Amino acid sequence: MNAQQLKNSILQEAIEGRLVPQDPNDEPASVLLDKIRKEKARLVKEKKIKADKNESYIYRSGDGHWMEHFEDKKRDEICIDDDIPFVIPKGWVWTRLNSLAEIVRGGSPRPAGSPEFYGGEIPFLKVADLTKDDSMYVKTHTATIKEAGLKKTREVVPDTLLLTNSGATLGVPKICTFKTTFNDGIAAFLCLSDNLKPYLFWFLCAKTEAFRSINQGTAQPNLNTDIIKDTLLAMPPLEEQKRIVRTIEKLMPLVKEYGKAQDKLNKLNEELPERLKKSILQEAIEGRLVPQDPNDEPASVLLEKIHKEKARLVKEGKLKKKDLVEIPIEEDEIPFKIPESWEWHRIGYLANLYTGNSISKDIKESKYMNVKGRWYIGTKDVNFDNTIDYDNGVYIPEIDEPQFKIASTGSILMCIEGGSAGRKIGIIDRDVCFGNKLCCFNSYGIYNLFLYYYLQSSIFKQIFNDNKKGIIGGVSINMMSPLLIPVPPLAEQKRIVAKIEQLLHEIDKLKV
Repeated sequence: MNAQQLKNSILQEAIEGRLVPQDPNDEPASVLLDKIRKEKARLVKEKKIKADKNESYIYRSGDGHWMEHFEDKKRDEICIDDDIPFVIPKGWVWTRLNSLAEIVRGGSPRPAGSPEFYGGEIPFLKVADLTKDDSMYVKTHTATIKEAGLKKTREVVPDTLLLTNSGATLGVPKICTFKTTFNDGIAAFLCLSDNLKPYLFWFLCAKTEAFRSINQGTAQPNLNTDIIKDTLLAMPPLEEQKRIVRTIEKLMPLVKEYGKAQDKLNKLNEELPERLKKSILQEAIEGRLVPQDPNDEPASVLLEKIHKEKARLVKEGKLKKKDLVEIPIEEDEIPFKIPESWEWHRIGYLANLYTGNSISKDIKESKYMNVKGRWYIGTKDVNFDNTIDYDNGVYIPEIDEPQFKIASTGSILMCIEGGSAGRKIGIIDRDVCFGNKLCCFNSYGIYNLFLYYYLQSSIFKQIFNDNKKGIIGGVSINMMSPLLIPVPPLAEQKRIVAKIEQLLHEIDKLKV
């Protein structure tokens, strides 16, 4: 249960008479309603409010049925048992909101923003003024009108109960603390007894979702004032109303704290998988995820084999002599201590790094969309969750392939330029052509999956970000090549990858 659900549950308990105990000594609500009817009749007679011909009073008949008697003598008295949503405690009575106050809608001078009406010194409330926070009161306003605008709207006295009745935020009650006018997205409860306002405020809070679920068949959500007037209210005795309000006011700060704690927990739950992944990768690249095996062939032997393999490729003309040059690693470059069987080396020496080819939007749409050919992967097709979208509709026909670089199956593609540089990375499961902002990594002898996970580690991301250059931010191949990587024995690399993938699989279960 989230905080809003808890709040709704408390309010529902309140309006159904289950939040506080009843006191048989309380004056029953029927007496209170009789006083309210007499007071309203006096105000109508004094022309302070208008009579409502649809006003009624509800009573319990001798045979136990709830009956509604209308002030309009032409309307027949009816049984409303089917309309009653729940059983109320003894001493409570059913009524409708129009029995408690005159309910009116505001008005908005037209045209909106006209200097003839707007910009004066008279406060003018809009829906946003009532919905900007969850407090009981409206204490400020954002708009004003001039005297000429008074004829186009309504003015109410301080401490008037208001209710939003238009738009996505309809059904929000507030008590206004100052004399004001208000627009046609707000309804007001005129001449409502001060004693009733606190309880009615919380009653309306409990009804917010119900109000919003009413479908009136209009494009803009709207709460007709007739609907507000006809809303059924289970009225408690006045003293019980006060006990209910006191209890709610004690509980709501606790609900708020519960909501904050829940938000923190939700955030922690959302962040936990990523934090665990970071921790696992850090343990892995520092040699603490799996134990070292003294029988493993040390990394120094693996590096010698890589050197020999590159020398062969130079001899065959597939690499240049400069590719055999090993740049010495200084002591102050090393970010952390590694196991004895490991070695530090530079990424550009251990893997072939190259970027792809860009295609302009016009050429892509006119020449390479939905044709037969090899998949083309751009930066947008590599996702933040390490997946790759191949079905983007872009293909390179065989006749044009010589103009494009190809990343072979199992290669690593990483974005190295722009806002997603260093953050988008994936392994391809087929040969593809690819974009110029993506770097392809092909290992000369280290386990490609170990390199793949190293490139996702926090330590590499920090090194990568420290080397970003340019306005849009990027790391060129020449800058990428000298970056360091810790190299475990090949057998340990594979054990590390197996353990990482086992643990990441468990983390995926946590997400579910």
